[in-house]
Amino acid sequence: MNHSLKSQCSVSPGTVIKGKWHGKQYTILRELGFGANGIVYLAKQGNVQVALKMSDNGMSITSEVNVLKSFAKVQGSALGPSLLDVDDWENNKGRISFYSMEYIEGPDLMAYIQQKGKVWTMVLILQLLKDLQLLHDKGWVFGDLKPENLIVTGPPAKIRCIDVGGTTLQGRAIKEFTEFFDRGYWGLGTRKADPSYDLFAVGMILINTAYPNRFNKTSGGVIQLRDAIRKKQELLPLETIILKALQGHYISAGTMREDLLLAISGNDGQRIGTSPEIHRTNSNPARTGPTSNKAKDKPHQKAAQPSTRQSYQKKKKRKKGGWSETIIIFMCMAILYGLYIFIKLL
Repeated sequence: MNHSLKSQCSVSPGTVIKGKWHGKQYTILRELGFGANGIVYLAKQGNVQVALKMSDNGMSITSEVNVLKSFAKVQGSALGPSLLDVDDWENNKGRISFYSMEYIEGPDLMAYIQQKGKVWTMVLILQLLKDLQLLHDKGWVFGDLKPENLIVTGPPAKIRCIDVGGTTLQGRAIKEFTEFFDRGYWGLGTRKADPSYDLFAVGMILINTAYPNRFNKTSGGVIQLRDAIRKKQELLPLETIILKALQGHYISAGTMREDLLLAISGNDGQRIGTSPEIHRTNSNPARTGPTSNKAKDKPHQKAAQPSTRQSYQKKKKRKKGGWSETIIIFMCMAILYGLYIFIKLL
C-alpha cells in the first residue's frame, strides 16, 4: 500500500465517519489491517460492531462491493462477510469511499489449529473446499487465499474469509497475491484466475500447517515442495493430493474434497495414486458370473416370509447409522494424530 493512500485513509480511534449519501455514522475503534487498496477498521454503528474499509480508490471499492454482493447470492456459502453499507465520507482531506461489512470475530486458521490441535485441519479444509466450489461455480476465484484471510468462528467451528480484495473473475489476471501461496512465485503456473489457482493455495495452506513459519524459495518448483512434504510425517498421507493440487491436476474443489475424504477414511486406493483401471475395479463390485434366476428369486422369497421381531430390531438398528461428516472426520484425524505423536515419541 502506498504511503499517500495510507496517510489519506488513516484515522484515529474515536473519529466519527458519517456517510454523505445514507447518513449512517460510524465510530472508529481501532485498525484491523491494511492492504494495497485501503485500510480496514473496527467500528461501531449504533450498538453493532462492523468492519469498515476505506480507500481513495473508488473503483477498488466498487469492485469489492460487487464481490460481496456476489457472495450473498451463493446459497449455502458463508465464505465472505455480509455487506452492510456503501458510501462516501467527506473531510478536510477530500472524499474517501468506504463500505461497512459484517465483523467476523475469531482466530485465524493457523492460530485456531495451534489452539485446538491439528486434528481440526481436515475439518476446516473440507469446509473451505466446499465453499470454494460454490464460489467457482459463480465464476469467481478467491485469489489471495492464505491462513491470515481465513477466520474460524463458532462454536460450531466454521471457516470464513475476511478479505475479498483479491477475488477475481475467472479468466482475468489475479489482482492480489501472497508469494508463498502463489503458483507463479513457485514457477508452477500462471496468475490467470481459474479454480486451480485457488486449489494450489489450498495445497500450500496444508503445507503451511506443518511449517508454521513457512520457508523460503530456493530451487522452487514441485521438487522443493515435494521434499518439504516428505520431511513432515503428518503430510505424508496427503502427499499425492497436495502434489496434484500444486501441479494443477484438479479441475474442481469438489474433486479435491472427495479425494481428501477418501484419504482420511482409509479408502484412498479408490482414486488417489491409482490407475484408471484400478479405480474402475474398485468403484464397481466384482462379479463372478451372470446372475442366476435363483439369485433373482431370493428377494421374493424373503418378502414372502413373515418378518420376525428380531429381524425388525436389526433393521431398526441399521437405520440408526448416521454419524455427521464432521464427527467422522474429527475422529479419523484424532486417531491419525495420536498415532503420529506416538511414533514421534518412540
